[in-house]
Amino acid sequence: MRYIGLFESLTGASVKDCVQHGESLLFVVNPGNAGKAIGKRGSNIERVSKVLQKKVEVVEWADTLEDFVKSIFAPARILSVNLITNTDGSKRLIVVPHEEDQGLAIGKNGRNIQKARLLLKRYYDIEHVEIKSAKTLT
Repeated sequence: MRYIGLFESLTGASVKDCVQHGESLLFVVNPGNAGKAIGKRGSNIERVSKVLQKKVEVVEWADTLEDFVKSIFAPARILSVNLITNTDGSKRLIVVPHEEDQGLAIGKNGRNIQKARLLLKRYYDIEHVEIKSAKTLT
């Protein structure tokens, strides 16, 4: 809660949630607040990061699963999001990014996939997140 209050006072953005993700803090901001949270040229993120002495990331909340997934993987362009419910009740999400954005969607050492798994498990009870190439689907 301390992190949320500090983030809101430094950025003016309203925060839905804050999650520790490795060495960084991940703030889920309310719809329409991402720009305010980031600031011009990332100035707000930089300021919060210095105060907290942690890397800070921002994801904008969305009311639909597809829009939330696109927000998680931004700035990678996502072509499709497919939710599969297995017979045992577990859920699997297949995300297909634009061909040129595949590496960006995955992130260094799979960091963006880990971030997606963390958030999607927390909000949608989705256990598995996979990135598929648009080429393999055609």
